[in-house]
Amino acid sequence: MNRACVIATVAVLLVSGGIVRGQAVPSNIGVNSTTMPAQLQNVGFDPQLNAQIPLDLPFVDENGSSVQLRDYFRQKPVVLAFVYYGCPMLCNQVEQGVVGALRMLSFTPGRDYEVVFVSFDPRESPDVAAQKKKSALDHFRRPETAAGWHFLTGTSESIDAATKAANFRYSFDAKTNLFAHASGIMLLTPDGRISRYFYGVEYPGRDMRLGLVDASAGKIGTPIDHVLLFCYQYDPSSATYSASILKIIRLGGILTVLCIVGGILIFRRRDAAHAGMNRARPAGTLNERGAH
Repeated sequence: MNRACVIATVAVLLVSGGIVRGQAVPSNIGVNSTTMPAQLQNVGFDPQLNAQIPLDLPFVDENGSSVQLRDYFRQKPVVLAFVYYGCPMLCNQVEQGVVGALRMLSFTPGRDYEVVFVSFDPRESPDVAAQKKKSALDHFRRPETAAGWHFLTGTSESIDAATKAANFRYSFDAKTNLFAHASGIMLLTPDGRISRYFYGVEYPGRDMRLGLVDASAGKIGTPIDHVLLFCYQYDPSSATYSASILKIIRLGGILTVLCIVGGILIFRRRDAAHAGMNRARPAGTLNERGAH
């Protein structure tokens, strides 16, 4: 019991002290500003928690096969990102951010969760998607997880339906042949609802791990992950996990009481065992000691 108390106390100290600063939220996400250029007026990313992503939408995967989104929702959470593969900068950073964050986790793509990138450029082909998948796997350095990574292309109708459900808005500039768009990713439940989302191009490993555990409804993760979820709470306004001081204090109080009760029980057992040994000794032994 004492050992368990020590381990639990250390866990609380780590939780209370190991606060990692999350990705900052750009001030213009989801906000239309009259000071912005016209092509940026309707650009944003404002996903709503529990919103349903339509899973019957048809797409084409990196192998040229016809698929539906529901093909990737098999009792596992899904990491979903909207990008376009010909993007010269921002989308590459999103992809690298996803790969870097997931590489830090012990969870395995294809076994514990799925990773799905959807291009919002209807002109792109499966060949370009295949190149992006190869690049991602090269950086992920775990080729055995290839079955868990999916890079999709599709028609304007499918793309519009998926991005609209996620409230992901972008615009195309015909002069530059480029898209203006926001950046971020979503973690979806196995039935396709938005469970968590993160803004920007860098995603802290802690937030990604806790988000996947949350999205899986506890089906993946360790007991420590569930303790951390008790002590951390997700803030939709900042799209990050932050420590809940009140919950940490409550957990610390509970552990303290358990340690005290455990200590009392241990001492009582020792006293009872010692008394039993004394009663079991022969009376002659006690008399001999008294004579000396």
